Amino acid sequence: MKTALSPRKSPRQARSQATVEAILDAAARVLVDRGYAATNTNLVAERAGVSVGSLYQYFPNKDALITALHSRHSLQVNEVIDRVIEGLVESHRVEAGLHRVLETQLAGHEDLDGHADADAAISRRIIELMQRYRDDIDVPNPQLAAFTLMHSLHALVHAVVLDRPNGVSLKAGTREIVRLARAYLQAKG
Repeated sequence: MKTALSPRKSPRQARSQATVEAILDAAARVLVDRGYAATNTNLVAERAGVSVGSLYQYFPNKDALITALHSRHSLQVNEVIDRVIEGLVESHRVEAGLHRVLETQLAGHEDLDGHADADAAISRRIIELMQRYRDDIDVPNPQLAAFTLMHSLHALVHAVVLDRPNGVSLKAGTREIVRLARAYLQAKG
């Protein structure tokens, strides 16, 4: 049994999918411009360039539309998290042996002061991402969360790239890092 928050039907054809995407894009713009209370299906349909009847083919009411919009946004946030972590893993695969030596044998070497600048830049970027997606994550202190993420992900990426056990693929290890980061960012409490 479908609830009032469930879509009426799922688009199957490319044209229908494009219509639903246009409706969701319009709903996002209206929601941002006007807020929840002033958002209505007629305005969303108008902004999407579709009839309100077309909108109702997919969404029975405003709340179903907002629920679908929230689901789409959450997927987009998770895709960003995935890309960031996958990029971090890939960056550590570049000359992995050299990276291990630089990290373990030259740690604290005075001539490598650019490392602190790089860490600060990464931390700033993590904080920017958390601020951009603050409605989808539960992080009371972005600076502390950035520090925690940076250092825990760094250690995990090293372990996955350089020390993963036999039978654990790079892809599987990366997936687990992504799951951990998502759980951390979305945990309530």
